[in-house]
Amino acid sequence: MEIIKAIILGIIQGITEWLPVSSTGHMILANEFIHLLGGRNKDFVDLFLVVIQFGSILAVVTLYFHRLNPFSPKKTAEEKAATWSMWFKVLVAEIPAALIGLLFDDFIDEKLYNWYTVAIMLAVYGVAFIIVEKRKKDAKIFSIDEITYKTALLMGVFQMLALIPGTSRSGATILGAVILGASRAVAAEFSFFLAVPVMFGASLLKLVKYGFDMSGGEFWLLIIGMATAYIVSVFSIKFLVEFVKKHDFTSFGWYRIALAAVVSAYFLLR
Repeated sequence: MEIIKAIILGIIQGITEWLPVSSTGHMILANEFIHLLGGRNKDFVDLFLVVIQFGSILAVVTLYFHRLNPFSPKKTAEEKAATWSMWFKVLVAEIPAALIGLLFDDFIDEKLYNWYTVAIMLAVYGVAFIIVEKRKKDAKIFSIDEITYKTALLMGVFQMLALIPGTSRSGATILGAVILGASRAVAAEFSFFLAVPVMFGASLLKLVKYGFDMSGGEFWLLIIGMATAYIVSVFSIKFLVEFVKKHDFTSFGWYRIALAAVVSAYFLLR
């Protein structure tokens, strides 16, 4: 039964990590709704909900390995330089979330991981997506090469907001990138790349704080969850890449609002 629960969480993680609907929010809500992994101690559940994201990171690395690899022998010197430039921009964008995350990690875990924070942020960013899409001006940035370091840092500020559960890391980053003039395709792609160091760092931090002290059963639950998240993430990323070519993000905004309403009604009326 625990294996089935880990697979369910892996599926939820893989679908929602890359779509702008808040993977952490969905994971928290799933655990509260049907008590997934309820038989485990709270520290392990908290660890699982974060470290399972590592599977999603591997999906990005797999799909974009050539693009992300500055040492590829198939790249020209100019292409390698562009890859290094992209990574430097990614690292600059990570600074805000890294600083705030390290300073307030315990506070966020203790005070903000609850259904009402998730519901509020789902609704707030749902409305934000709808408003931004209605008022959106023509894009000015059509490739990551055109992103300046200043713009990358500002995108990082938006990503920092996603430390609040229910916000969505991809949602905040994509919304910020679009506001700053990036096309939807560039916004989504840069969001994928930003995820690699920040999610790896978050997973490693959780493992260090947990002390790597887990049973064999807990270890395999993590592996199963990550493997499931990896497989599902591959399809989710491909879906979003194709989706943004023909659609805007308004539908995700309405989905977030509807989900916020359902969550609030469930917990207030139960």
